[in-house]
Amino acid sequence: MGGAEDTDVTRDAFLGGRLHLFQPRRGYRAGLDAVLLSACVRAEKGDRVLELGCGVGAAILCLGARVDGLELTGVERNPGFASLARRNGGSALEVVEADLAELPLPLRQRQFDHVLANPPYYDRGASVASDDPAREAAHGAQTPLAKWVKTAAKRLAPKGTAHFIHLTERLPEILGALPHEMGTIEVLPLAGRAGRAPDRFILRARKNGRGAFKLHAPLVLHKGDHHAKDGESYVPLVKSVLRDGAPLVF
Repeated sequence: MGGAEDTDVTRDAFLGGRLHLFQPRRGYRAGLDAVLLSACVRAEKGDRVLELGCGVGAAILCLGARVDGLELTGVERNPGFASLARRNGGSALEVVEADLAELPLPLRQRQFDHVLANPPYYDRGASVASDDPAREAAHGAQTPLAKWVKTAAKRLAPKGTAHFIHLTERLPEILGALPHEMGTIEVLPLAGRAGRAPDRFILRARKNGRGAFKLHAPLVLHKGDHHAKDGESYVPLVKSVLRDGAPLVF
């Protein structure tokens, strides 16, 4: 598939080439966060998976490449991203073009075993918008973070799990937004290098879960305490997640 429309997109390899995705050449491009988020989902064959704000489908398709036989659905309100997600996923990914604050009735009547989301990082009431529309759509929050959390919880089947990746400073907001039926909460902090404070986290919560809150030791992403030279510097665990499609167990 090619032609003039492909001049604004690139086709990029994920999971060591097990998956290839079309992405916008400029603006927001999926990467590390999407792969880490997908790797922590404990999905099994036959599970139903929903991603809120799926973009071009990177996270949910990485999960589908790691675990066979999943039913994959993504919600994306940006028409350009939704089109690329359909192109990337083909028949393996159902893409619903909608705002998560106004999900269509057929989707609101369904339940899922897992919901994952990488909400926009920045509250535009407290930060400056990007001049690039695609980057702004991905990074600038227009829907309140609490709405993402509550929508994920509503779409979960009993005992289903929700997964979020976000900035450390927004952790209290996500914890505060979790409905009372969401329990067995686990948080995995993500630190760029040893000795640095974690700047992001992955959170897992289970619907009707009764386990105690658990804060894990930080996952350090890169070797060494500073950037020494060009080239890949991921620690072995992270490298195996990114290149081999290994699960991120916590």
